[in-house]
Amino acid sequence: MNKRKICIVTGTRAEYGLLFWLMKEIKKTDELILQIIVTGMHLSKEFGLTFQEIEKDFVIDKKIEILLSSDSSIAISKSMGLAQISFAEAYKELSPDLVLLLGDRFEIFSAATAATVSRIPLAHIHGGETTEGAFDESFRHSITKMSHIHFTANNNYRNRVIQLGEDPKRVFNVGSLGVDSIRKIKLQSKEELEKSMNISLLKYNLLITFHPVTLENNTSKIQIKNLLKALDKLKNTHLIFTKSNADNGGRAINQIIDEYVKKNPIKSSSFDSLGQLRYLSAMKFVDGVIGNSSSGLIEAPSFKIGTINIGDRQKGRIKANSVIDCKPSTESIQIALKKLFSKSFLDNLQNTNNPYSGSKVVEQIIEIIKSKSLDGILKKTFFDIK
Repeated sequence: MNKRKICIVTGTRAEYGLLFWLMKEIKKTDELILQIIVTGMHLSKEFGLTFQEIEKDFVIDKKIEILLSSDSSIAISKSMGLAQISFAEAYKELSPDLVLLLGDRFEIFSAATAATVSRIPLAHIHGGETTEGAFDESFRHSITKMSHIHFTANNNYRNRVIQLGEDPKRVFNVGSLGVDSIRKIKLQSKEELEKSMNISLLKYNLLITFHPVTLENNTSKIQIKNLLKALDKLKNTHLIFTKSNADNGGRAINQIIDEYVKKNPIKSSSFDSLGQLRYLSAMKFVDGVIGNSSSGLIEAPSFKIGTINIGDRQKGRIKANSVIDCKPSTESIQIALKKLFSKSFLDNLQNTNNPYSGSKVVEQIIEIIKSKSLDGILKKTFFDIK
C-alpha cells in the first residue's frame, strides 16, 4: 500500500504551536508521509524567524517567502497573489495526496485556492467559527467551501459547516488542537519560565496579545493606546506582551508596544514569539489573558483563568464563563479589569468548562486522514438541510 503524503502549511507561530503534536504524530505514523511548507511570518526577521524553531523538530520541504515590507491592504493583496503562485509551484513539486490547513489567515486562503486549482483534496481544521471583526471570517468560510474533510472544535461549528452545504459524513467534531496540546505538553515551572523569558513575575501578572481588527479602518493605534492607558494604572502587575501578527496595522501596534516596554522595563516585557511551551506555561502563572486573540477564548479557560476579550475581532465565537467582553475604550477595559480581579469572578472561575475540549483530538484526526477514501472526493455535492 502506498503511503499517503500529507502536506501541512504553516505561516505563523501560533498556528505552528497548534499543529505541532499533529505533525509529530503524522511523522511517526507508518501509513503517512509528512510534508511541510513554511511561509509568512515564520520567514520574517521582524517576526522572530520562527522557522528556526520548526527546524529543530522537523525537516521543512519548502519555504515560501510572501511578506512585503508593509502591512497595507495593497501589500497584503500582493502577498496573497505571490503566495498563490508559489504554492502552485510547491504542490507541483511535492505532489501531496492531501493538503491539511488550519484556520483562516490570508496565506492559508491562498494555499487553499492553489490546492483547489491543482486538484488536490483539502482537509481543514477550525472551520465553522465566526470572527465578525476580521476579514478572516470570509477567508475561513471560503476555505470550508474549498475543503473536502473538516475537523471542527465544537459541535455548533460542525453544524455551521454542514449549513454551508458540506456533507455531514465528512465533517468531524474533534475539539481543539490547542486544548489537546495542554494535556500533552510538560509545562515549565515558575522558575524555568522566568529564566527562559528573562523576567521576574510580580504579585499579579497578565498575558497580553492584541491584533488589528481588520474590518475596521485605522483603529489599531487608538485601541492599543486605550489598552495601555488602562493597564498602566495597575499596581504591582507585570505585563507580558506577545506581539501582533502581520495583518493590516500590526506593525503600528508592535511599535507602540515596544515604546511602552522601553519606558517601563520593570513592569513590562514584550516578545516577538514565545513559542508554544512558554506561552502555555505563562498561562499557568498569570492572573488573566487580555486582548483579542483566539487563545484567550480557546486555551485560557482550561487554566481556569479569566480573559478580557476586547472589541469585535473575536465577536461570534463561543465563549466560556471565564471570558469578559468589553469595548476597546480605556474606561470599558478598566471596568473589565476590576471584574477580572473581583472575588466573585475569581470564585466562579473554578466552575469553568472549556467549550473547545475534545478527546484525543490528534489521534482522531490521524485516523481519519489515514483511512478516509480520497477516491472521487474532489467532486462535491451541496448538502441541503431539509
